Amino acid sequence: MPEPLDDVVRRRMESQARRDTSVELEIRRRLHAFGYRYRVDFRLEPSLRCRGDIVFTRRKVVVFVDGCFWHGCPDHATAPRNNAEWWREKLAANVARDERNRRALEALGWAVIRVWEHEDPDSAISRIIDVLGAAPTGG
Repeated sequence: MPEPLDDVVRRRMESQARRDTSVELEIRRRLHAFGYRYRVDFRLEPSLRCRGDIVFTRRKVVVFVDGCFWHGCPDHATAPRNNAEWWREKLAANVARDERNRRALEALGWAVIRVWEHEDPDSAISRIIDVLGAAPTGG
């Protein structure tokens, strides 16, 4: 891992939340209000090193709430100038890993939903509920 440019950058990177981001919390809050129950930060399959942000285990539906920077959003991804080559490789590896996990999960019967951090919560909730289909049940 390369050295950060300065202490401000170091603190910003160290403070990045891996889970419970404001977008994720908002989506979870709304789903819960609609009566849906789910698991949070849940390991989906023992064979995969992959955890879903919001997981409906009985319905085999997983929601990943992805940050634009870390997951290569087609609309908002940025490329750091400091240590540019290292970051290019790191972020490309993240995108490749996400795609590998998506294919593997779908092959195992999971429905995979990706929500970008910039996405309108109402739109995201609507997409999730469309995939879930029937009335809410546990897990």
